[in-house]
Amino acid sequence: MVSKKMNVRARGKLPLSQYFKKFKNGDKVAVIVQQSTPSSYPTRIVGMSGVITGSRGTSMIVKISDENLPKQYIIKPIHLKKLK
Repeated sequence: MVSKKMNVRARGKLPLSQYFKKFKNGDKVAVIVQQSTPSSYPTRIVGMSGVITGSRGTSMIVKISDENLPKQYIIKPIHLKKLK
């Protein structure tokens, strides 16, 4: 079973750059969990990758194919990691 704890060196206050990440439309991102901040998306999409289609306020609209159905989720940038 995988532990959901943060690494010892990653604990503590998050840097502000994590909250203000910049993404463009068409960027590929992965959904990751940041336990120190509440999330408003389903846990089944954790680890999935998707494409940014827009923004809504400070959050990003991410298009993810879930069970071969394209769905859009609104996720804060602190829970996203840019893929190459």
